[in-house]
Amino acid sequence: MQAQLAEFDEGSPGPSCKRAPSPPAEQAASSWLRRTLQSLRASPSLRLVFREPAPVSVLAVQRYLGEETRAPYYYDITLWDGMERDTWMLSPELSHLVHSNRLHCGSRAALTRCSYRYQEKRLASGLVCVEELQLVADGTGEDHSQDSPGPELPLCGDRKHYLPLWNNDDPYGEIWAQRTPAEDVSVDVSKVCSLQNLDMRWQAKITLPPLLVRIMHKSRLRYFGKADKKMDFPYQAYFEVADHSGRMSLVLWNSLCPEWYNTLQIGKVILLQQYVLKKSYPNRTLPTSENTQVKRLPSLEISLNARDPPSKISFLQEKHVKPEWKLPAVKYQFMTRLDFNDLPHNKVCDVIGLVTYVGRSERKRIRDDSEDFWLYRWVHMIDGTSEQPFLLEIFATSQPDIFENIHPMSYLVCTQMRVVREYPEDTSYKAYLTTSNESQVYISGYHKGQLYTSDEKVKAFINWMKTQNESDVKRKVTIGGYHPYPQTPATFTKYCNDTKVEKILTTIHELKTIIEQLHYRERRRVAVQGIIAACRFVENITSDTSEVEHFHETENMVPVPTCTVPQFGTREPIAEILTLGGQQRDHPVGINHSGNLLQHCTEELTPQGETNNVSLVKRRKKQREPILNELASESHPSMPHSACDLDTSSQESLFSEEKDAGSYVAESDKSDRTPSLGSSWENDLWSEVKHAITECLHYSSIFPESLPQKFNYNQKEILMQQYNLHPAKIIKSKIYGCKRKIPDYASVCGLGHYEFTILGINQNIAIDVSLPVFDHLSLFGTNCPPSLLQSAGTSVTAENRDHHWVTLRDDLVEYAKARDRLHLVCILDICHLGESKVEVCLNRVYPVTDCAADA
Repeated sequence: MQAQLAEFDEGSPGPSCKRAPSPPAEQAASSWLRRTLQSLRASPSLRLVFREPAPVSVLAVQRYLGEETRAPYYYDITLWDGMERDTWMLSPELSHLVHSNRLHCGSRAALTRCSYRYQEKRLASGLVCVEELQLVADGTGEDHSQDSPGPELPLCGDRKHYLPLWNNDDPYGEIWAQRTPAEDVSVDVSKVCSLQNLDMRWQAKITLPPLLVRIMHKSRLRYFGKADKKMDFPYQAYFEVADHSGRMSLVLWNSLCPEWYNTLQIGKVILLQQYVLKKSYPNRTLPTSENTQVKRLPSLEISLNARDPPSKISFLQEKHVKPEWKLPAVKYQFMTRLDFNDLPHNKVCDVIGLVTYVGRSERKRIRDDSEDFWLYRWVHMIDGTSEQPFLLEIFATSQPDIFENIHPMSYLVCTQMRVVREYPEDTSYKAYLTTSNESQVYISGYHKGQLYTSDEKVKAFINWMKTQNESDVKRKVTIGGYHPYPQTPATFTKYCNDTKVEKILTTIHELKTIIEQLHYRERRRVAVQGIIAACRFVENITSDTSEVEHFHETENMVPVPTCTVPQFGTREPIAEILTLGGQQRDHPVGINHSGNLLQHCTEELTPQGETNNVSLVKRRKKQREPILNELASESHPSMPHSACDLDTSSQESLFSEEKDAGSYVAESDKSDRTPSLGSSWENDLWSEVKHAITECLHYSSIFPESLPQKFNYNQKEILMQQYNLHPAKIIKSKIYGCKRKIPDYASVCGLGHYEFTILGINQNIAIDVSLPVFDHLSLFGTNCPPSLLQSAGTSVTAENRDHHWVTLRDDLVEYAKARDRLHLVCILDICHLGESKVEVCLNRVYPVTDCAADA
């Protein structure tokens, strides 16, 4: 396992795309892509329509900045016809297929109409544009990613690089490769100027002297490309650098970002020459410095560019850094989970912990009128100082290798995290940490050599981890699924947060349009007024079959599309959501790896030069000791767990007060489950109007991606792929299609889910939504039915009113009955899961009467 983990952690994005070499003449003659290209060039109209096109495989879908505002981004697709591959441009009219992830690497497509476009600003240059296509359900088992499919440069326009497919913050392609620092750099200290003395020189018409500084902080990349702006590399990143006299911002511009961004790491010492000084940008965010002895110099910033003048950057190895230079050390401010309880809103700190839950990657639109997105995921981790885990909202920090590979059982370090405590007076609202512009994230495989390994609180965490039992940890960790955070506050007035109610509320008709315009993995939270017209509990269905489709890791596997869709030439509305098909079952572990994961991670976090006094035999003996209470499932109320993890006596107590005790089905029962009569209800009003309403939107299905799964370390790559975003291109040794789907893994939502029908207050439209069964989900706030707490053996108090099990079928139905015909404000979480799958979950309910009273 150690070797496998090391190989995994050292992975990198696939190599940049290059065109395939020219095939032999006989192979080219049988290539459909080659014949089509020749026919297009010979066509008088430069356009062809194919009545019986040959299906081709999509090996890559790559995005770049367009040349018109109506289509800000263009897409090139690399195709394989079985003989030859080529990269063609996708018409902007078909971009919505990529937006919904219906067209992705691994798809099979039949191209029905293509055109040829000459590049008027280039000699003898042109490209093929795909104007219509039809997706094909059947995939191919051939993998031709060995030669890295696709071109290095975008086909259309004068763009010099591709962008990451799903956001703009991450570096993408070989142009971002890390440089190797020079071995020896001579420094003439007599010519070096201190940062504090730059104030007196920057306006003089003289060449600025060299600077010798240490990198203290690093920001994520900022992409500022616009369709109407001709700039090769519109990037910016800033760093905080310091010497003995003070600390100042350093800004890296344009083409220097691909060249140096991944090389300039925190703690490195650099020699700067031929730079420019400018007045500081007043609106830039700044990191919180833990080194209070270094004075901040806010008036100026150092600007580095590739020209006017061309900046020169040189690295110094740490062994060549002399103490008399008095360069400040990088310091951290680690907070334990116990310390976190006392931190105020917006406080910045560093944290370390063992990851116990990793949510799926989701996207948040930056502006309503743009196609730019923030990429983020939710993570839980523990550090042994409290029964509660850290709750982390981690946005992309321009570290795609790390962001995509965060997985349970890894050691996670997050720096410059900001505390979010928006409603300190609301005891039911859980505070969490979110990344700032200067946050850096590190996981197992990236800790070696980092300066924080010598921090006392990091050492304390490592000592605690030495006492843990790895096998017990494995049973407690989960991955993926719908995550109902950030929490909604106790009242609708707080939810509005000084925003007018008219801007917060959405009609159900508008909700339909919002859903149709969602992009892949885009997450939206909306508020609608309505009446709970029906409520029913849908139990999971299991199978009695013992046959399991085993998964074989092969290098020639190509992703397989999950559905057949009609021909695409124009934008079509999203189809009605599909019903979940598939079965949940436990899957045996097929690979038995040796070694110890936690031990391997602990050694990596041991500071260089220190020895560990505990022998390997003693460590393994400690790992067989019982795990501390911090890792018990009952000790983490914000983590999703399965009710089936309880022992038999606990289960009997949980269901002891159900009216229909016979409706309970044990986990071992493999027969089909159907809802009991007491598990569904609809009000009389719905019975009267449901046949007369104009439309009912059906979004109550629960998809495999909606459910958190028990994490199996031996299958971590498959699980991480399921909950990461679909990649831009096929990468050799990665698996994108497999016979084993998500439902084959053990879900931690073993009972089922609720389905609610929300009727519009004008009684002319309705929507079906879902509510997955989670442990301790704060749905109804202070209006939580007391029976939910009493049935779980808990007394009803103000402190635990929101900390309850929502697993009993009849109680929530009874709550809906009690709100018969009442107008409610329903908070809905919407997420596009790809293709035609849209998840709509009920997050919270506010009575309108309470909302009016608060107003």
